[in-house]
Amino acid sequence: MLSYKNSTKELLESGTDTAILSVGATEQFGPYLPMHLDTLIAELYAEAYGKELNAYVLPTLPFNTSEEHANCKGTVTVSPNVLTNMLEEIIVNLNRQGFKKFVLCCGHGGSYWEAAFIKHINYKYQDLIVITPHHNGRTPWEEAIKAAGLEGLNEMHGGLLSVCTAMWLCPELVKLKSMGSDVPTENRIYADYIFWDKLTKDGCWGKFDENSFTPEELAEKGKKFWTTFISKKCEGLKSVLEEAYRKKTSRS
Repeated sequence: MLSYKNSTKELLESGTDTAILSVGATEQFGPYLPMHLDTLIAELYAEAYGKELNAYVLPTLPFNTSEEHANCKGTVTVSPNVLTNMLEEIIVNLNRQGFKKFVLCCGHGGSYWEAAFIKHINYKYQDLIVITPHHNGRTPWEEAIKAAGLEGLNEMHGGLLSVCTAMWLCPELVKLKSMGSDVPTENRIYADYIFWDKLTKDGCWGKFDENSFTPEELAEKGKKFWTTFISKKCEGLKSVLEEAYRKKTSRS
């Protein structure tokens, strides 16, 4: 794996033609968790994919489409046009330097622009390939939930899994206090239309009980979930990327 911490000489001599682009977010995670969790998750993805593909890993972009959280102080949301224009500029610039294969990974579940961007860029530029590592479907998620002992998890944002994640990645920034609540199922139909501070108790679409697990247990669950999930996402990634590029650029 190479990154922006390497020199341009090292990149040139490596011969790599693959780059990893990752996008996190800066958004509320309830009253007791830091706002950069999605960025930390995106960095985990990028590093793992970079190692799997011996690719050039760029710095993670810390802003995303976080409109649902925009009423919460500190949240930063950018328009999909601004974000995708920046990503396209990065891809075009690197393509001029000889990069031909790109993997895009997002730590924020609200990256609704992702699928449209992938399809449009692959249509627009015929000599390169851009993919997202979704080739294994829901299997990675299901296996990670089981490995972490989180079966029956019912949350979308800021619940038990978020606390587990933070306790593994940045425990010094976490206040272990109960937060969130069970959100009425009927509110899901409004999730794309209304700010979540109006649909949830405190911005958390899920619930965390401070008495549920010890700090050590929470951190271990976070570690097991993400290491399992990302490991499963890596399976077959190299062959899918190489075959996608071959098929797309084939002249026959």
